[in-house]
Amino acid sequence: MLDSSIARTGVLSYGLHLKRPPPSREDRCAAPFMRYLVILILALIIASLGSALFYVFRDRGNSNRAVRALAVRVGLSVGLFLLLMAGYYFGFIPGRL
Repeated sequence: MLDSSIARTGVLSYGLHLKRPPPSREDRCAAPFMRYLVILILALIIASLGSALFYVFRDRGNSNRAVRALAVRVGLSVGLFLLLMAGYYFGFIPGRL
């Protein structure tokens, strides 16, 4: 029987690599949550882009609503990028999809 520390790391003391253990229940539950959150944020980014396009045609340059909608889109995009980086770092997003 393998020591529990060896089973977790997958490395024996003399350098042989074992198969990675199957994902735990917490890992399987976190991935769908992150998937739905990313899809929701992508939908918000597209909606913000659509509203900016709408305000460009409707206001004809007399308002800052299109600029504000584009700023929201950029903020959501940066937030999504940071969320993806943090999710991968903390293990909410598996290394292989």
